[in-house]
Formats: sequence, structure tokens, C-alpha cells
Amino acid sequence: MEPNQEVDSPNLSIHNNNNMLAVANYSASSSSPTTTLSRYENQKRRDWNTFGQYLRNHRPPLTLTRCSGAHVLEFLRYLDQFGKTKVHTQICPFFGHPNPPAPCPCPLRQAWGSLDALIGRLRAAYEENGGKPETNPFGARAVRLYLREVRDSQAKARGISYEKKKRKKPSSQQQQSTSFPPPTTTSS
Repeated sequence: MEPNQEVDSPNLSIHNNNNMLAVANYSASSSSPTTTLSRYENQKRRDWNTFGQYLRNHRPPLTLTRCSGAHVLEFLRYLDQFGKTKVHTQICPFFGHPNPPAPCPCPLRQAWGSLDALIGRLRAAYEENGGKPETNPFGARAVRLYLREVRDSQAKARGISYEKKKRKKPSSQQQQSTSFPPPTTTSS
């Protein structure tokens, strides 16, 4: 085989020859045959294969090394057509209402939470399959900004604000119950 030749095999995830990454199928067969993958691992594999198919169908076809944050954004926008979440436009009478009383012609989109989870899985799959964290297109600033924009626009459209979850500080009673009692001294 030539040193820079890409291998088209369903059992390879990313083939790395002379620092050239190529997307092929991320396969469950790379782990031991008796091990069943978790739901997360299966979803990650399916997402990775879907993204690989998207790159192969792209015109012109893209290799993973040529993929940038802009291509990831293009992929996310492409996925919107398969979304199931109604996102009201600003001219819709139900804009800002979490539970609209009637149907409207507003578009269906991918929910922010789904996109955020997808990017997390693809980011992990990229690095698991030989990609360097510093070149990970799924971690690009443009992708993070796009996700934030989607989150904010969907929150406004539904009239719901997404706020960061704040960690609960343990109350003083909880701290006292979990701390050890002072040692008792015995006098003889």
C-alpha cells in the first residue's frame, strides 16, 4: 500500500498516514466482540458515521483535515431540516409563549440541547479517532458562538430563559451531619 493511500474499510474510524486524517466508518468491531457499547457510545458512533457521510457527500468532497468550524456549522444548519422543535419567528403571534394555543407556520428546527449534545459527542469522537484537540473543528470558537446564539434565540422564541445551573452550597445542617463528631476522651 502507498504511504498516503486512504483505506476505505468499514472497520476503520480515521486512517492516519503521514499526518493525513481521512474519515471512514467508526466501527463497534474495534472493541472486543463480547463487549456491548453503551447507549452514548452507540450514538457517538452513529453521529461520527453521519458526519463522515456528510463530508463524503460534500461538493467537493472533504477530508477531515480540511474540515473547519465553518463546515461544522454548515452540517448543523443542514441538520435543521430534520428538527422536531417548533421555533417561533419574531412576527409569529406566539413568539415568546412557551405553550401556544394554536398551530402556526413557524419552522421546525433542531433543539439547542440536541445540537449541544451532538457537538459534544463529535468532539469526543474526533479526538478518540486520532484528531488533535487543538485542531478539533467541533471545538472551534465559531461553533461555540453558534450554539450560544441558537440557545438564546430558542429561549426567546419560547419565552424561557436558559440560566446556568448554580451549584447548591451544602447547608450548615448537612455539613454538620456529614462531619465526624469530636473525639470523646475517656478519663480514668
